[in-house]
Amino acid sequence: MSTTNSTYNFGMIGLGTMGRNLLLNMADHGFSVTGHDKSEKMLQLLEEEGKAHNLKGFAKVEEFVNSLTSPKTIILLVPAGKIVDDVINEITPLLNEGDIIIDSGNSYYADTTRRSKELAEKGFRFFGMGISGGEEGARFGPSLMPGGEKTAYPVIKDVLEAVAAKVNGEPCVAYIGPGASGHFVKMTHNGIEYAIMQLLAETYDILKNGLGYSNTQIQQVFEKWNNGRLKSFLMEITKDVFLFKDEKTGNLLVDEIKDQAKSKGTGKWTSQIAMDVEVPLNTIDASVAARNLSKLKDLRVELESAFGKAGKIENVSDFEAQLEEAFFFSMVSAYAQGMHLLWKASKEYNYDLNMAEIAKIWRGGCIIRAEFLQDMYEAYQKDPNLEHLYQDAAIQQKIQTGLKHTRSVITASITAGIAVPCYAAAITYFDTLKTGRMPSNLTQAQRDYFGAHTFERIDSEGVFHAEWNKLS
Repeated sequence: MSTTNSTYNFGMIGLGTMGRNLLLNMADHGFSVTGHDKSEKMLQLLEEEGKAHNLKGFAKVEEFVNSLTSPKTIILLVPAGKIVDDVINEITPLLNEGDIIIDSGNSYYADTTRRSKELAEKGFRFFGMGISGGEEGARFGPSLMPGGEKTAYPVIKDVLEAVAAKVNGEPCVAYIGPGASGHFVKMTHNGIEYAIMQLLAETYDILKNGLGYSNTQIQQVFEKWNNGRLKSFLMEITKDVFLFKDEKTGNLLVDEIKDQAKSKGTGKWTSQIAMDVEVPLNTIDASVAARNLSKLKDLRVELESAFGKAGKIENVSDFEAQLEEAFFFSMVSAYAQGMHLLWKASKEYNYDLNMAEIAKIWRGGCIIRAEFLQDMYEAYQKDPNLEHLYQDAAIQQKIQTGLKHTRSVITASITAGIAVPCYAAAITYFDTLKTGRMPSNLTQAQRDYFGAHTFERIDSEGVFHAEWNKLS
């Protein structure tokens, strides 16, 4: 497929649903764009769906690159991993110094760091840009997290601000920082997403199996919550799930879906990297583990037969209101942990992240958009150097009111045998973080006893070792 227009401002490589939708979004806003894909089917779909803008694509990468104006700006929306390197290696011989490459897939941040350095050495400007919002967001307004060479951002700023979601007229995009900062922020976003999704799943379990609610009652709970302070994209789609009928059986589709959750790895990356930089992510870690537990279906069925099913939650008076409080507290925990990771990574990797801007661009377009994001934004506006959201007085007040109910919900669920790993992790994280003196002195004593790893004292400076074997 070819075109006579050779003056496109932006090019997209990868015309699957996400890439095609983002390209259509750009065209809707008046930008001259084109695409490249090796699949004739994808090129035909671009032409059909972009008929209003006379969009065309190229099957040959050379024709595609040559059709772009300078500096040539190419966005990649291809699967993360080796294929990104393959595409970069294919197009760089056709580019000139100063041209811009933007990887918009869910690439691992260390790969983006490597690519940034390699391409900078060759004179190219590279961005790793996180995109959140799914297919619908790409088409009508995603949240965008571009990180890379700051001098190149003015070249792409107008198009990104035009296609991004808007909240109060403000675009949900901002320059994130150098190197892999954009992909790091998107990865952390996904970690928070894992945690909130698991909290919703645990809430569903409590309502269905602990309280004996029908699907209709569960839908009504989520709908009511979505009309209040828990309003969010994930809450909104969850309430809709409990309305969707399966064409095959006539039942609600959710009841026909296997209880084995899949993942693409970004949640796992968040936990792994947090371990590397020594930031605890208890709630996010628990959500990753819960997905892995869900995959052990045969073992779970066997052990349920051996030990019995969970029971019902007793004394349920006002339990629904308590559960709402518990969800809010635990949701805040997920956001707080993710933002604490970003605070630490900003220092560790010299990203110089603007935490208020990150909270601001997450308010719309992205999967974790929620009413609470405004509270987060205001907290970081008041104190740009805020280490942890729990330090903000307004947020302290919001979570303090629900602590008693959170403990009650977790206690009742555990007593009934209902697994609530994320709820439990949220309260444990909180309780540990507010403990002035942890029992870790015993851990240090043990380490020194068996491995001579030394310890520090509370009454004097320095590093010490005790002759513990004198006890024997």
